[in-house]
Amino acid sequence: MSRMTNDEREEFLEQLHVGVLGIEREDGPPLVVPIWYAYERGGNVKIITHNASLKARLIEAAGRFSLCAQTERLPYKYVTVEGPVVESRPCDVEGDSRPMARRYLGRSQGDAYIEDGDDTNSVVFAMRPERWFSVDYGKAD
Repeated sequence: MSRMTNDEREEFLEQLHVGVLGIEREDGPPLVVPIWYAYERGGNVKIITHNASLKARLIEAAGRFSLCAQTERLPYKYVTVEGPVVESRPCDVEGDSRPMARRYLGRSQGDAYIEDGDDTNSVVFAMRPERWFSVDYGKAD
Protein backbone atom coordinates (compact mmCIF):
# COMPACT_ATOMS: atom_id res chain seq x y z
CA MET A 1 0.00 0.00 0.00
CA SER A 2 1.25 3.45 -0.82
CA ARG A 3 0.03 7.00 -1.01
CA MET A 4 -0.53 8.53 -4.40
CA THR A 5 1.51 11.43 -5.69
CA ASN A 6 -0.25 14.77 -6.27
CA ASP A 7 -0.48 14.04 -10.01
CA GLU A 8 -1.80 10.52 -9.43
CA ARG A 9 -4.53 11.60 -7.04
CA GLU A 10 -5.69 14.45 -9.27
CA GLU A 11 -5.74 12.15 -12.30
CA PHE A 12 -7.71 9.59 -10.29
CA LEU A 13 -10.26 12.18 -9.14
CA GLU A 14 -10.73 13.35 -12.75
CA GLN A 15 -11.73 9.83 -13.77
CA LEU A 16 -15.31 8.60 -13.71
CA HIS A 17 -16.31 7.42 -10.23
CA VAL A 18 -19.48 7.79 -8.23
CA GLY A 19 -18.39 9.92 -5.30
CA VAL A 20 -19.37 9.52 -1.70
CA LEU A 21 -20.28 12.88 -0.23
CA GLY A 22 -19.78 13.56 3.47
CA ILE A 23 -21.30 16.59 5.21
CA GLU A 24 -21.16 17.35 8.91
CA ARG A 25 -24.34 18.01 10.86
CA GLU A 26 -25.00 19.17 14.38
CA ASP A 27 -27.78 16.73 15.26
CA GLY A 28 -26.00 13.48 14.55
CA PRO A 29 -23.35 11.72 12.53
CA PRO A 30 -22.30 13.16 9.16
CA LEU A 31 -24.58 12.66 6.19
CA VAL A 32 -22.84 10.27 3.77
CA VAL A 33 -24.45 9.70 0.36
CA PRO A 34 -23.40 8.75 -3.18
CA ILE A 35 -23.27 11.58 -5.71
CA TRP A 36 -22.09 12.45 -9.19
CA TYR A 37 -19.27 14.97 -9.28
CA ALA A 38 -16.95 16.75 -11.69
CA TYR A 39 -13.30 17.64 -11.20
CA GLU A 40 -10.61 19.04 -13.46
CA ARG A 41 -6.97 19.00 -12.40
CA GLY A 42 -6.10 22.02 -10.28
CA GLY A 43 -9.74 23.08 -10.02
CA ASN A 44 -12.68 22.70 -7.69
CA VAL A 45 -14.87 19.67 -7.02
CA LYS A 46 -18.39 20.39 -8.31
CA ILE A 47 -21.62 18.68 -7.36
CA ILE A 48 -25.27 19.34 -8.22
CA THR A 49 -28.24 18.77 -5.93
CA HIS A 50 -31.79 20.02 -5.47
CA ASN A 51 -31.72 23.32 -3.59
CA ALA A 52 -34.21 22.10 -0.95
CA SER A 53 -32.50 18.74 -0.35
CA LEU A 54 -30.95 17.75 2.95
CA LYS A 55 -27.57 17.75 1.19
CA ALA A 56 -27.97 21.37 0.10
CA ARG A 57 -29.18 22.51 3.51
CA LEU A 58 -26.30 20.81 5.31
CA ILE A 59 -23.69 22.13 2.87
CA GLU A 60 -25.05 25.65 3.28
CA ALA A 61 -24.88 25.31 7.07
CA ALA A 62 -21.43 23.70 7.20
CA GLY A 63 -19.82 25.71 4.41
CA ARG A 64 -17.72 22.68 3.48
CA PHE A 65 -17.90 19.01 2.51
CA SER A 66 -15.80 15.93 1.85
CA LEU A 67 -15.84 13.67 -1.16
CA CYS A 68 -14.39 10.18 -1.56
CA ALA A 69 -13.87 8.39 -4.87
CA GLN A 70 -12.76 4.77 -4.98
CA THR A 71 -12.27 1.76 -7.20
CA GLU A 72 -14.43 -1.31 -6.77
CA ARG A 73 -11.86 -3.76 -8.15
CA LEU A 74 -8.38 -4.87 -7.17
CA PRO A 75 -6.02 -3.24 -6.70
CA TYR A 76 -8.12 -0.90 -4.58
CA LYS A 77 -7.49 2.84 -4.72
CA TYR A 78 -9.19 5.82 -3.18
CA VAL A 79 -8.94 9.58 -3.00
CA THR A 80 -10.68 11.64 -0.35
CA VAL A 81 -10.71 15.40 -0.60
CA GLU A 82 -12.22 17.99 1.72
CA GLY A 83 -12.47 21.73 1.79
CA PRO A 84 -14.63 24.85 1.86
CA VAL A 85 -17.45 25.68 -0.50
CA VAL A 86 -16.21 28.52 -2.69
CA GLU A 87 -19.23 28.78 -4.96
CA SER A 88 -22.93 28.16 -4.62
CA ARG A 89 -25.18 29.12 -7.53
CA PRO A 90 -28.28 28.08 -9.42
CA CYS A 91 -27.68 25.18 -11.78
CA ASP A 92 -27.66 25.86 -15.52
CA VAL A 93 -29.06 22.90 -17.45
CA GLU A 94 -26.83 23.29 -20.51
CA GLY A 95 -23.69 24.40 -18.68
CA ASP A 96 -23.92 22.15 -15.62
CA SER A 97 -26.57 19.40 -15.65
CA ARG A 98 -26.24 18.12 -19.20
CA PRO A 99 -22.42 17.79 -19.08
CA MET A 100 -22.69 15.98 -15.72
CA ALA A 101 -25.39 13.60 -17.01
CA ARG A 102 -23.35 12.87 -20.15
CA ARG A 103 -20.26 12.25 -18.02
CA TYR A 104 -22.04 9.50 -16.10
CA LEU A 105 -24.54 8.14 -18.62
CA GLY A 106 -23.07 8.88 -22.05
CA ARG A 107 -24.47 11.28 -24.61
CA SER A 108 -27.84 9.71 -25.51
CA GLN A 109 -28.78 8.44 -22.04
CA GLY A 110 -27.50 11.65 -20.48
CA ASP A 111 -29.66 13.74 -22.79
CA ALA A 112 -32.68 11.53 -22.06
CA TYR A 113 -32.01 11.90 -18.33
CA ILE A 114 -32.00 15.69 -18.68
CA GLU A 115 -35.14 15.75 -20.84
CA ASP A 116 -37.00 13.60 -18.27
CA GLY A 117 -35.79 15.60 -15.26
CA ASP A 118 -36.25 19.04 -13.80
CA ASP A 119 -33.10 20.84 -12.71
CA THR A 120 -34.76 24.24 -12.45
CA ASN A 121 -34.47 24.03 -8.66
CA SER A 122 -30.97 22.63 -8.46
CA VAL A 123 -27.82 24.25 -7.15
CA VAL A 124 -24.15 23.80 -7.99
CA PHE A 125 -21.67 23.68 -5.13
CA ALA A 126 -17.96 24.02 -5.82
CA MET A 127 -15.46 22.97 -3.16
CA ARG A 128 -11.81 24.01 -3.15
CA PRO A 129 -9.73 20.98 -2.16
CA GLU A 130 -7.66 21.73 0.96
CA ARG A 131 -6.88 18.28 2.37
CA TRP A 132 -6.27 15.14 0.39
CA PHE A 133 -6.00 11.54 1.51
CA SER A 134 -5.19 8.81 -0.99
CA VAL A 135 -4.02 5.23 -1.17
CA ASP A 136 -3.17 2.94 -4.04
CA TYR A 137 -2.96 -0.63 -2.76
CA GLY A 138 -1.35 -1.67 -6.03
CA LYS A 139 1.79 0.41 -5.47
CA ALA A 140 4.79 -0.95 -3.65
CA ASP A 141 6.06 1.11 -0.72
